[in-house]
Amino acid sequence: MPARPRPKLLAVAVTAAACLGAQALAAAPAAATDEVVSRGVTIPAFYTPPASLPDANGTLLRSEPLPLALSLPSLKGPLPGTATRLMYKSTDSNGKPVAVTGAYIEPSAAWKGGGPRPLVAVAPGTMGQGDQCAASMGLEHPLRFNGETVSVGYEDLAIYRLLAKGVAVVVTDYAGLGATDRLHTYVNRVDEAHAVLDAVRAARSVRGASITTASPVGLYGYSQGGGATAAAAELQSTYAPDVTLSGTYSGAPPADLTKVTKAIDGSELAGALGWSLNGFLQSDPELKPLAEAHLNAAGKAALTDLSTMCVGDALFTYSFAKSTKWTTDGKSLGDIIAATPALQAFLDKQLIGTMKPSGPVRLVTGVSDNLVPHGQSRRLAVDWCAKGADVTYKAVVLPDVGSALLNHFAPLLSDQGDAVDWLTDRLSGKRAASNCWSMPLQP
Repeated sequence: MPARPRPKLLAVAVTAAACLGAQALAAAPAAATDEVVSRGVTIPAFYTPPASLPDANGTLLRSEPLPLALSLPSLKGPLPGTATRLMYKSTDSNGKPVAVTGAYIEPSAAWKGGGPRPLVAVAPGTMGQGDQCAASMGLEHPLRFNGETVSVGYEDLAIYRLLAKGVAVVVTDYAGLGATDRLHTYVNRVDEAHAVLDAVRAARSVRGASITTASPVGLYGYSQGGGATAAAAELQSTYAPDVTLSGTYSGAPPADLTKVTKAIDGSELAGALGWSLNGFLQSDPELKPLAEAHLNAAGKAALTDLSTMCVGDALFTYSFAKSTKWTTDGKSLGDIIAATPALQAFLDKQLIGTMKPSGPVRLVTGVSDNLVPHGQSRRLAVDWCAKGADVTYKAVVLPDVGSALLNHFAPLLSDQGDAVDWLTDRLSGKRAASNCWSMPLQP
């Protein structure tokens, strides 16, 4: 039986709506001709991928105008800009072609930083696993509450701050989130990194876009998005050498999923355990017998249920759920992973920090963050510094408020202005000042 939320969650679920930063056991992709309805939301036909995909990563497959819910008319066009819905080709962690959706926004504001208008790829934080949760849909429907699902387009704030500075923005929905042919491979570092880098390539092909291959490129992401941008910075040199990075912001990155899995178990965002497992099974079907062996009926039902949920749904339905209630022997998922070499090996492949990132990186973590634990995020900065990376590390010191969700969410808001300013400086050609030398003194 799913755990019921504590009363305080009802007050913060919409505004805090998780920044944490897949094949369910009973889920199957819809046929191309089916109308896809996810928790009462009809997914537009745009999100159904074509039967075949081109070879080149970043190829723009289709586009259409995307109405922004938060938009004002002006003499120079709508504020903050004009949006285009995208579908583009990427490659997943198995080397297979995948269609990914997202959005490009051409800003109304002029770029005043000198040189060509820059582009920032925004990697969203945790949205959920249902197709209706996609960030591109959140631009059109910032708050969706229909009695069956709750989704909040909380990344809109960062996107609009960038647009106000005259920076063009492309946001990815990630593999399988929005696109209806597969389930979202939640926190798969390769899938996410490729989706981010290919979004940059796709944006260059949008009709009417002012950006070109000469435009400086930055990456922005917090939580799940912070892991995605961190992984993208690591993989850029081999996967997308044509995408030169001027700067990467990685906030609260889930770099070590073994530690993150233990932290979220029993927390407000316990539903993310189900999204993770669903994603593992989507990426590596050979793990399915292990899931069948260790998950009881309640666990299997939870994975199926969560596969169509947004973060708001998970907060209301699975807050403080413990994975010991989902397993056949009463062991936690963390304990099962530690005792199962195949599962541990899969998580080890997701570790971020084994490669030097390209370009300067700003890594931010809250010292009280016990949802995406501070220690493993700090470790990523240490690992990168040891590899000679240009790292600007910032530890956000805020009090522990007794809620793992709010401990994780607060640094996003308190640091967002500084993060956008830092990234804008990199796009303007200003050099970053690495503080790797200070890591022994940093919390």
